Amino acid sequence: MQKIDLNGKTILVTGSAGFIGSNLVKRLMKDVKDATIIGIDNMNEYYDVALKDFRLKEIEGLNEQMSTITYQFIKGDIADKATIDGIFEQYKPQVVVNLAAQAGVRYSITNPDAYIQSNLIGFYNILEACRNWPVEHLVYASSSSVYGSNKKVPYSTDDKVDNPVSLYAATKKSNELMAHAYSKLYNIPSTGLRFFTVYGPAGRPDMAYFGFTNKLVKGDTIQIFNYGNCMRDFTFVDDIVEGVVRIMQGAPEKKQGEDGLPLPPYAVYNIGNNNPENLLNFVDILQQELIRAKVLPEDYDFDAHKQLVPMQPGDVPTTYADTSALERDFGFKPSTSLRDGLRAFAEWYASFYK
Repeated sequence: MQKIDLNGKTILVTGSAGFIGSNLVKRLMKDVKDATIIGIDNMNEYYDVALKDFRLKEIEGLNEQMSTITYQFIKGDIADKATIDGIFEQYKPQVVVNLAAQAGVRYSITNPDAYIQSNLIGFYNILEACRNWPVEHLVYASSSSVYGSNKKVPYSTDDKVDNPVSLYAATKKSNELMAHAYSKLYNIPSTGLRFFTVYGPAGRPDMAYFGFTNKLVKGDTIQIFNYGNCMRDFTFVDDIVEGVVRIMQGAPEKKQGEDGLPLPPYAVYNIGNNNPENLLNFVDILQQELIRAKVLPEDYDFDAHKQLVPMQPGDVPTTYADTSALERDFGFKPSTSLRDGLRAFAEWYASFYK
């Protein structure tokens, strides 16, 4: 593994107004010295833009306190080649973290174009820019969705992932294949990160914990799929960011093969809690924490607002991360309990929507 000192580097974070991207930028601002951080986000309306504005304001507030960091936000789309080429030409980033993507399994069933534009064309533009302006390390978001209908658990990065059950999953698997090809052809060190059900304060409203909360507050009924018989490896956003920052600092090493050609400096890791939770247990803890944070009244009748329904297209019954490679190579394993994570979310929700 090639060690990378992030101090003094120029770092590009795509999707920087997104849930993981904004938290990563804030963490880099606090930890890295004399760096230039470039953020890009297209600020699309897939979900409430007020949340993205809130995240950007948090970054701006932090930026005003940081004297050793140069921070620049660009409103732009990674699917626009000229924009990406212009950023690379002007700033010459040494480390790139590509988190910009059209997310969501269900949305990919009704709006496939968004996934092709952002996840395939956008990622291709990033790869091409990394080829033309060589980088020390490209880190990019993949997803636990690539495991699709795999029956073996926990999911290991050594497993075959050839059975996607959604277009979203197919685009993420494609990202891994594209990165492998570019690593092999152009000796670009790249690491893909398969994230498992990320949650936390100021997260994505299309995720279950956030969507359930919005519905319960309005007095609507929440639908629990597969009659509650789903297991999810919920991973708190701070744990995800910790994993990303560690991996940014360890690029796959460039080596020559026996044929004299470079071996692809390429790696993929799971970042998950390695501890799947039953969906009904998850909903129970969420309810308790929403009452504790006074988002919901103490006498709220949950049973009247719960409906158990069948599995939906594109979904899978279980996600469960094997994180042994992450522990072996980076000495890290996510550890935030579901209660602690949902408490942080409930307290943020109470504050943000008061």
